Amino acid sequence: MAETQGQLLPVYVLADESGSMHSYVGDLNAGLASLHRALLGEPMAAAKVRFSVLGFSNTVTERLILADLRAASELPRLTANGGTSYEAAFAALLRRIPQDVDTLKSQGYRVHRPAVFFLSDGLPNAGEAWRDRHRELTDRSVTKAAPNIIACGIGEAEAQTMLAIATQPEFAFISMPGAQLGESIARFFTALTRSVVESGNAMAAGQAELVVERPEGFRLAIDEV
Repeated sequence: MAETQGQLLPVYVLADESGSMHSYVGDLNAGLASLHRALLGEPMAAAKVRFSVLGFSNTVTERLILADLRAASELPRLTANGGTSYEAAFAALLRRIPQDVDTLKSQGYRVHRPAVFFLSDGLPNAGEAWRDRHRELTDRSVTKAAPNIIACGIGEAEAQTMLAIATQPEFAFISMPGAQLGESIARFFTALTRSVVESGNAMAAGQAELVVERPEGFRLAIDEV
């Protein structure tokens, strides 16, 4: 049996790269860069996290997989085009997460339940069976490493949809009506950074705790229904 190397929290950013995000790609990339800088300044927290970035439109592009951000020179850049396939997004996680957890365990790590931070500015493509893929992904009797999902909706995204995606009602957020998308994206990444740092520091202190920060300018999606 491999010697235990310590414990890790896999974190996934699942970011909407559909065409409607075209004007805000710069904000997405600035958010990722700021997160990277912050984690470089928090080496104890960063050591407990393995970071992945997946962008979805009609298909999914795996931009970064299981990165130790202390060793990354920069984070990948997101783009924008096409539709908004939630089905493709959750199907990709359904394939990726069990594989990643097995990889980390084979390296001797204890792996905590993954956390997915989902960001979308609109509605899923019509006619998709995304709820079926989501159910498979989050059902712990089907997917042992079923993740916690934090869902943040901006722009035209609907509160009910974010509630359906988040694995707990308190993990579903929606931006305030009239909020500027660029500002909402920046606030999403600020909250994501704090969540990752605080969760990593909790693990470094011997406490297995997922800390989820509400983004400034967002409300709990449950407040909208």
